[in-house]
Amino acid sequence: MTTAIAADGIRKRYGDVQAVDGVSLTVEAGEFFGLLGPNGAGKTTTLEILEGIREADAGRVELLGLPPWPRNPALLPRIGVQFQASAFFDRLTARETIRTFASFYGTAARRADDWLERVGLTGSADVRTDRMSGGQAQRLSIACALVHEPELVFLDEPTTGLDPQARRNLWDLLRDINAEGRTVLLTTHYLDEAEVLCDRVAVMDHGRVLRAGPPAALVRELDDTVRVSVDSGLLDPESARELFAAAGAEVAAVQDDGVLLSVATRDPAPVLAVLAERQALRGLEVRGPTLEDVFLHLTGREYRA
Repeated sequence: MTTAIAADGIRKRYGDVQAVDGVSLTVEAGEFFGLLGPNGAGKTTTLEILEGIREADAGRVELLGLPPWPRNPALLPRIGVQFQASAFFDRLTARETIRTFASFYGTAARRADDWLERVGLTGSADVRTDRMSGGQAQRLSIACALVHEPELVFLDEPTTGLDPQARRNLWDLLRDINAEGRTVLLTTHYLDEAEVLCDRVAVMDHGRVLRAGPPAALVRELDDTVRVSVDSGLLDPESARELFAAAGAEVAAVQDDGVLLSVATRDPAPVLAVLAERQALRGLEVRGPTLEDVFLHLTGREYRA
């Protein structure tokens, strides 16, 4: 593998705020990489430095072996950027907008129209951008970032504002462009999205990378409890606790909220055996830790401004 993105010790301060504090990342060519973190973690500033839109105060960045700052004309046709918030010419239609973007790179109008179809906007091609819904505008911004077939794609929260169907369709599109050999760097607040799409992720907070690796490996490192749940009323919580103890199960908690009887344990096999013996498996669900649990473990649960 060759390296698509190499960042070493990048920093950016705005007054008293250290927005990016020594971030180092390596993304290999063809990789799907996710950058995760709560609001204010420094994700967007990091992305803008990597894209060559913003100058770092310190550190080194290379994209496809070239420095992105100062703005590098040799890189521009090779990268695609979708911003967290995009602004279009209000009086242009979706078709006119993407053809305009395509013309900047010498891409044929036919290819631009193909991208409208790929993001599900063919039926809205003649709708002015100021009359498009938020989800339509988001899909158009993604198409504009991809219309010139870049090698490296930056997507800043691309599925924000999309309904569940459009979101899943976009996942398919992102898988396809990655499978075609493009490197994708994604920021998202949807942890299920990162878990499904990304080969590796980095969790940021307060301008620093806290942990990086494949989602499944980060979940395994957490070593958290498994949650076993069945319908409420099948077993009394106190009786259940005694049965689990008698079976040798190490149980962290047993709770009944009137809907579900939930058991937190690192040893689910004897818990499941007890439930089966008592014919108490109705509504059974076994849930291990997820990337969301890793995220909350690393960044905390407090509200962010």
